Amino acid sequence: MLRVWGRRSSFNVQKVMWLIGELDLAHEHIDAGGAFGGLDAPAFLAMNPHGRVPVVRDDDATVWESHAILRYLAARHGNGRFWSDDPVVRARVDGWMDWSQTALQPDFLGGVFWGFFRTPENRRDWPAIHKALARCEQHFAKLERLLEAKPFLLGETLSLADITAGTSLYRYFELEIAPPPLPAVERWYQRLQQRLPFRKHVMLPFEELRGRLDY
Repeated sequence: MLRVWGRRSSFNVQKVMWLIGELDLAHEHIDAGGAFGGLDAPAFLAMNPHGRVPVVRDDDATVWESHAILRYLAARHGNGRFWSDDPVVRARVDGWMDWSQTALQPDFLGGVFWGFFRTPENRRDWPAIHKALARCEQHFAKLERLLEAKPFLLGETLSLADITAGTSLYRYFELEIAPPPLPAVERWYQRLQQRLPFRKHVMLPFEELRGRLDY
């Protein structure tokens, strides 16, 4: 059986759990990281020498790093869904996945969510937060243009591109910071909310993380 290590409030774990839900894979979830600890245990470091979640073990395969896990699960269990067998189509998905990881996620998760929500109020660096918010507005403006003519980022069906970028939406729209008008992105967000795996694994309370810099 597929086994997944990580805390459910972890942004990167949520991406993986969302896909597991879409694939309807039987699995066992093991709480790890944050308040659960265990990342420095020898058994865990033998699976991931970096001591970070998520990690999955699937029969003979152990995979770490969220986007590597997403590609692995889609390739092994997806039958061409979410990550196409066609290298041309797959490359388009990969481009947006990499963009999500190297541009959107650092600015939103690292700059805005961490800088604003995870940092105690008296320690917030507001100039840095505002700069990160401005960069996020530029990122979401790109998604806005992409989504004006299609229901999902790359067409008519959900792909790994939507999962990697879309995991940001719940926190982005729930923070006490008003986003700019994004009608196409909001329609996409509403479409994602209609999917049970998104509601179950991404739309989770994150109050436990407020003012927490320790994990």
